[in-house]
Order: sequence, then C-alpha cells, then structure tokens
Amino acid sequence: MTRRGGLGAITLGMLLACSGDPTPRRIVVPSGASFRVAADSLHAHGVIRFPRLFMRYAAWTGRDRRIKAGTYELTARQSWGDVLDALQSGRGLLRIITIPEGWNLFRIVPQLARVLEVPVDSVQAAVADTALRRRLDVPTPTIEGYLFPDTYAFSPGTSARDAVAQMVDRFESVWKAEWDERGRAMAMTRHDLLTLASIIETEARVPEERPIISAVYHNRLKIGMRLQADPTVQYALGRHVGRVLYKDLEIDSPYNTYRNAGLPPGPIASPGAPSMAAAANPAKVPWLYFVAHPDGHHEFRETFSEHTRAIREVRRAAAEAARR
Repeated sequence: MTRRGGLGAITLGMLLACSGDPTPRRIVVPSGASFRVAADSLHAHGVIRFPRLFMRYAAWTGRDRRIKAGTYELTARQSWGDVLDALQSGRGLLRIITIPEGWNLFRIVPQLARVLEVPVDSVQAAVADTALRRRLDVPTPTIEGYLFPDTYAFSPGTSARDAVAQMVDRFESVWKAEWDERGRAMAMTRHDLLTLASIIETEARVPEERPIISAVYHNRLKIGMRLQADPTVQYALGRHVGRVLYKDLEIDSPYNTYRNAGLPPGPIASPGAPSMAAAANPAKVPWLYFVAHPDGHHEFRETFSEHTRAIREVRRAAAEAARR
C-alpha cells in the first residue's frame, strides 16, 4: 500500500473510530507490554474499533513506542491522537492504592499522599474532617478504622477529601445492619464493634480464630477484666515493634489496654469484613486468655494458671523447633 493509500485508510479509520460513548473504560497496560498488547486491550474494552488501523496510525505518526504502563481511564469518544498522547505521557493514568487489612493511619496517610501526589497535610486534614466525623458519629480526633481495606483506583486530580470519602463509602457499603443489631444486644455501638474488630484484625493470623479471639475480649469486657492487647500498646507507641516489652506497658495513653479497663477510645487499624463479623458474633467459648505460637495460631485457656502452663509449653516447643 502506498503512503497516500495508507494515509487514506487510516484517515477513514479515524473518522469511523469514535463511537461517541463517553463511558470511562479502564485499560491496563502491563509493564513491558508491546504496542500490540496495548492496542488489543483498547479494542477489547471498546475504546478503539479498528486495532490494526490504530497500530498503523501510531506507526505512521511515530507514536507506537515508549508507552507507559499502568491503569488508564479512557473513553471511546477520545480521538486516536488523544489516546496515543495519553499512552505516551501517562495522562489518564489512575492512581492505584491497596490498603491491606490491619493498616492504620500511620501507614495509610503517607501512602495515600504519595499515590495522589498531594501533601501529607491534606490527607491528615481529610481524615480529621469535623463534618465527616460528625456524620459517622466518631468521637475520636480522626476516622481511624473507617477507611475500608481494599484496592482503590482514583482518577488524576482526585483530592485527599474525595479519596477519603470514597474509602469511607466503601466501609459503609460493607457494614451490615445485622451487626448493629448484634451490637445493641450487647450494649455496644458501631464504633465499639469497629474498635474491637480492629484489635481482632491485628491479633488474628488464622482466619477461623477470629470469632474465638473476639470471644476472649467479649468475656473480659463482661467481667471488667482489662483487655491487655499488645496491638493497642503498639498503637499508643505510634510505631510497630517486633515485641512489646514490659517498659512499653507503662506508656500513659488511653489506648494502653494494660493500664485502662474497657475498649480503647477507637479503632487502632482498618479491619476487614471477617473481623467486623467476628466482633459482632463472638464464639460461645469460655476462654479468657490466649498465647500465640510462632506460626501465628493460638492456644486458648480459661484460667490464668492454665494460661501460664500454655505459655511455658509454647516457649518450649519454639525452643525445640529452633534447635532442629
């Protein structure tokens, strides 16, 4: 085909390309992907209708190389030139962030600021927004725990407040009315349940143990026993420590459940749905104590003397495993 004929076919393809559909489509261009892979993905998602002509046009204009990997938000209304500009410049790339279960604001805030490319101060202001806290009925200075752990894709230019609002909306969509009912039956608010769920999230390593760990804390609350949860001390310290030391237990903080009875003032992390469910539905067991094995599973006991023996057994088993 001559250059003139090729240009004519490409021009015709461009005229037929735009469907006028303004619906945003998410296109993933993997790292190291060829232009053909990108064109096929654009075609599969309905952004372009003629992938071969699109590839010819890109080659003819010299823009079929050096495309940037990532997740784009594009529409079929965009011209081929606009699509190519986006692929080369990264314009339209979504800001992707994954918040794992158990992360708290100490980790979420700087990560969210980095992904959104906004100042950390703006994210800190967003999670402390007075109106948002009032709407959620949150008594703490921030909405710690209410940013649901998930993967989010934010459009370019998304503000910290809008991103935080989306994450809170996700939390509210996951939270079940039946958990509120269970909470009322136990004289607990949603904030109380979420606080307990955050402790369960940071303690549990084996999924099926969540309701049992929940029961231990519920049992302690019923008899006025202190929760003595190490993760609350770590939160009070403001940093993660590999092992909570005796001196750490003396920290003067309302989050230190070794010194203060009852629940801490609020969540210490963002719990996932299974931990929320466990907080609202504790297992029917008598346990008051638990100790963790090195692999993360726990031994549960009812009395302190039994708990002391369990600690010795776990330590002995761990020492024997280390000698092998």
